[in-house]
Amino acid sequence: MTEHQTATPALDEREFASIGEGQIAYVKPMSSDEIRRVFPQAPELAPGLELFALLSASGTPILLTDSRDAAIANAWAHDLRTVSLN
Repeated sequence: MTEHQTATPALDEREFASIGEGQIAYVKPMSSDEIRRVFPQAPELAPGLELFALLSASGTPILLTDSRDAAIANAWAHDLRTVSLN
């Protein structure tokens, strides 16, 4: 490192996950086969359904729906900016 460069402090996983908390939510397309991993309390779903999960910036599940538009509308209703995950 030269004298003009400064070290950037590293964020641990928890600190990184909290960036955007309460401001950003992620819309993630998911199949019903993956739901139990993210939403352990979810009821049994028919296999092969295409669903959309709304997740907080830290990955905490907020909402599960069958409509991307409904996920985005819920985020906006709670003043959250949305980012899509594929």
